[in-house]
Amino acid sequence: MIQIIIGAFSGIFSGIGMGGGTILIFLLTTFTGLEQHSAQATNLIFFIPTAISAIIVNYKNKNVDTKLALFISMCGIIGALIGAKIAVRTDVFKLRKLFGIFLAIITIHEIYTLFKEYKQRKKRYTKFS
Repeated sequence: MIQIIIGAFSGIFSGIGMGGGTILIFLLTTFTGLEQHSAQATNLIFFIPTAISAIIVNYKNKNVDTKLALFISMCGIIGALIGAKIAVRTDVFKLRKLFGIFLAIITIHEIYTLFKEYKQRKKRYTKFS
């Protein structure tokens, strides 16, 4: 049952473009006791059908810059091969710590972005009042 909830929750976040895989790794390691390497590998398999679904919807809505997407994809494939080799050779504890640092950086960036948008909105509404 917990796997169904984790899959649905991650799928929702993937569908709205918020990094469902990041959430999936966290949930799998926290609630199912999966090792970090296995959680990351599971995330990669999870990513394929969810990404294809999102691509289809966004392509139909003309939200995809095809040339840019192809270029980034090619660079991403190279980066994924390098990253996978590094991850396999990295100790589980270290990998988990690096993933935590990655999440902390994303969190700080998101909070900063929200704060910046809040200040801009406040400034805009103050100007019109």
